[in-house]
Amino acid sequence: MRSGHRLGQPPGGRPGRRFGWLWGAYGTSALGTWLAFGAFPLIAVRVLHAGPAEVALLASVGAAVGAAVAVPLGPWVEFRRKRPVLIGTDLVRCAALLTVPAAYALGVLTFLQLLLVSVVLAAADITFRAASGAYLKTLLPPEDLLVANARLESTSWATTIAGPPLGGAAIGLLGPVATVVADAVSHLLSALGIGAMGGGEPRPGPRPARLRAGDLADGWRYILSDATLRPLLLNTALFNGLVMATQPLLAVLMLGELGFAPWQYGLAFAAPSVGGLLGSWLARPLVTRFGQHRVLVAAGAARAIWPVGLAFLGPGTGGLLLVIGVELGLVLCCGVFNPVHATCRLQRTATHRVARTLSAWQVTAKACTALLTALWGVLGGLLGPRTAIALAGVLLLATPLLLPRRAATRPAGPEAEPAPDRV
Repeated sequence: MRSGHRLGQPPGGRPGRRFGWLWGAYGTSALGTWLAFGAFPLIAVRVLHAGPAEVALLASVGAAVGAAVAVPLGPWVEFRRKRPVLIGTDLVRCAALLTVPAAYALGVLTFLQLLLVSVVLAAADITFRAASGAYLKTLLPPEDLLVANARLESTSWATTIAGPPLGGAAIGLLGPVATVVADAVSHLLSALGIGAMGGGEPRPGPRPARLRAGDLADGWRYILSDATLRPLLLNTALFNGLVMATQPLLAVLMLGELGFAPWQYGLAFAAPSVGGLLGSWLARPLVTRFGQHRVLVAAGAARAIWPVGLAFLGPGTGGLLLVIGVELGLVLCCGVFNPVHATCRLQRTATHRVARTLSAWQVTAKACTALLTALWGVLGGLLGPRTAIALAGVLLLATPLLLPRRAATRPAGPEAEPAPDRV
């Protein structure tokens, strides 16, 4: 019997009350995160008078070290009930964030503290995502996973639209530390929402007597031995890493050489988020009509064609409209791809391996993004921002070659092992 039905959740596209609590907690936390978007760099610059190198260090090293710290947490989460882990990671993020306004009020805030908090947040975020994916698979039957992931995706884009403008207004009125407090409160509310869900949770597998070094690689071994998960990981890690690596260069190009105002830069990336909402709403109807694999491949290929257009960016209204158009097309395709990809990944992963697999996935993605961001920073200095952006766009055109070539033969059951390549 499927795990979602064991918990008594209604099938057929109506995930039920308990998912509603989880969805609400996710939305609250996501809104808080976007309210505080850019707060740490702003505090580093305005309060601690940090330079560009320190701000770059805060962005890249915090994520990379946090990913390394999260490596042993995947196997640890696998053999524990997931709801207490979700509540715990929310409380850890809340506590870590609150140290910043506390230190600021006492006049003892340092750059090292910001760096350490960013590491804690990165590790907690990876752990939360791994535990939430594992919990979602036990909470819902397989046929409801796409509906749930589409709702989470649409919420993510909605908070992306609303959060930064509201956060910017709050920063203007109250200062950047105020948005950090708002982010901390959002994680506390998320923990309370998850705690209010009630209900049971399947007992995890028996815990090993001790965690061996080889256990840390279980998630990667599982992914790399599966004919569907392996190309999906390579595709998403490379695609997301290249897209994120160009963002600092695009900021330099638009705000420096081309002379766009900060509000124009913000508009160019906030307005296209509407495409993400539309894409997430379209995901389920498209899968119903064309099938999961076709939509996955089509949306994954379509999202890769847009970023190269940024190499032709010019000044003025025309340039602004070009960025909005490119980002709108990119975000629309990502809005379709992301929930379909997340659903496929959960279906392909055995229930007793979800936390380890998702943890390995998130660690790989964050490490790849940090590495490519640093590399493209060097390339931008050597070749210029526009040339480096164009190079990333050309490489992105090849990423569809890494998408799965065949539809998955069957979803993974509770005891399923990876499906090998067919010869």
